[in-house]
Amino acid sequence: MTLSEPPAPPPIDPEGGAAAPAEARRVAEPRRPGRREAADLHPVSPRLWGFMLGYFERFVGRHLNALRLARWGEPRGLDHPGPIVVYCNHPAWWDAAVLIVLAGRLFPGREGRAPFDAAVLGKYRIFERMGAFGVDLDSPRGAAAFLAHARAILAAPHRMLWITAQGRFSDVRARPLALRPGVARLPEIAPDALVLPLAVEYAFWEERGAEAFAAFGAPILARDLLALPRPERLARLERELTATLDRLSADVVAREPERFRALVAGRKGIGGVYDLWRRLGALVAGRRFDPAHRTEPGTEPSSRKPAP
Repeated sequence: MTLSEPPAPPPIDPEGGAAAPAEARRVAEPRRPGRREAADLHPVSPRLWGFMLGYFERFVGRHLNALRLARWGEPRGLDHPGPIVVYCNHPAWWDAAVLIVLAGRLFPGREGRAPFDAAVLGKYRIFERMGAFGVDLDSPRGAAAFLAHARAILAAPHRMLWITAQGRFSDVRARPLALRPGVARLPEIAPDALVLPLAVEYAFWEERGAEAFAAFGAPILARDLLALPRPERLARLERELTATLDRLSADVVAREPERFRALVAGRKGIGGVYDLWRRLGALVAGRRFDPAHRTEPGTEPSSRKPAP
């Protein structure tokens, strides 16, 4: 249930600023969590988190056309008095960046935590200070370490746990989702938690950059899940996520931007000589130049010609 290797972050010094060149070249050796440190939680740096959130928003905007949240899929239960668990599918390398942006934009008052492959985290220690914790995928103790961390995280009501519950990359169309059984154990260690399914998908629309899409499903109280045996609990979680994915996919196929709220918008157009020619044409016609292939509702360019 770990996130795969994220985009490499910019080098950061201990005070949260840009690192010196020598520090930027220094890479920490991977450290595998031992039995005694399995539940150790590194403190999250709010200053670093804010800096990195801005970095990943720019990263997403630079390389994707948009990150869109379905209007029906806005997260519910934001005022829940206990901890929150978000479990999602794992379709692409982009998931880590997308989840960071969703956490910062939609849950600004909560401290987010997420499991990472311990080997990957060894390369990017900075993510520990953003809430990541290592899980050794090659060790039989990995599942126990994950649950120990989850117990410590969910003991605090202001925290969130984000997990890619499939534990591997999987196409959004693949059924069944085959969620890892560890997600069904979480209600046992945090019966006061709120559980949110999150569907994530990527597609190409009219622009050259890909679109990222997200939608949260109906919230589930952990204590309601706890009333079910583990196999039925896991099946319930899978049904809820599958239904959320299916509904999101229908909106993606429809290609109607008004069904979504753009959390991050990237650059539009093709660039180069082609867009220069289009810009000149708009100037001659007295129109504001819009580089987008298709103008989205509410963003239509207005004419600059004076009214007669």
